[in-house]
Amino acid sequence: MMRIFSAQAWLEDDWKNNVTISIENGEITAIETQVAKKPGDITVDTLLPALANLHSHSFQRAMAGMTEYRAADRDSFWTWRTLMYQFLEHLTPEHIEAIAALVFMEMQEAGYASVGEFHYIHHQAGGGRYDDPVELTNRVFSAANLSGIGLTHLPVLYTYGGVEKAALNGGQLRFGHNLDEFEALVRSSKNSLASSNSDTQVGIAPHSLRATAPDELATIVTSFRDGPIHIHIAEQPKEVQDVQAWLGARPVEWLLENMDVD
Repeated sequence: MMRIFSAQAWLEDDWKNNVTISIENGEITAIETQVAKKPGDITVDTLLPALANLHSHSFQRAMAGMTEYRAADRDSFWTWRTLMYQFLEHLTPEHIEAIAALVFMEMQEAGYASVGEFHYIHHQAGGGRYDDPVELTNRVFSAANLSGIGLTHLPVLYTYGGVEKAALNGGQLRFGHNLDEFEALVRSSKNSLASSNSDTQVGIAPHSLRATAPDELATIVTSFRDGPIHIHIAEQPKEVQDVQAWLGARPVEWLLENMDVD
């Protein structure tokens, strides 16, 4: 067992003095306040709760160097997205697991203890299905288990290529599910939790109003109300304009008026 003694620490909603935290097998087992330091304690001056990364696309870490230069007259979110689609066409399950393990390790080195993984690569390049529908989910779970980070896994519902139920195309084919497929994916992902760290959980992530439709959004929110729900609600200006033209309101406005946002 390891003990950390801190002169001060932020606990719940207040600062406490002379705090000892006991850790066993990577988990906090006891927190004591107003205690004396003991021989062998690791000593620090101040302790703060670790940060949570609420929105991660771990695979994008490996393409960061490809997108650091921007030609002002030519590049935009949409040219970045095209490059991202080209990049992910080359990713194998082994790549996805290795990149996620690296990213999760780097997060912990930077002070993060948990991450929400907005996971939308579900299929092979071109949209072909893996024999195991949760092949890539299990790769992310494995990376989290290896690194020890707390994981909220958020399988993404990505049904359409744009507003008004436009067809998926190109790189988007690796993302696509209909409602039945998606609900089965989430159930199977939850079944995989048995072999994961205790601080791993599964939620859902309807990608956006442009990649889902109002009726489908309502269905999955009702089906999976018991877990975390996360959405890209207004990613860039063209999306806002397209959603407003389709649904008669800007994305955040529409969501607040039509969904129980808590």
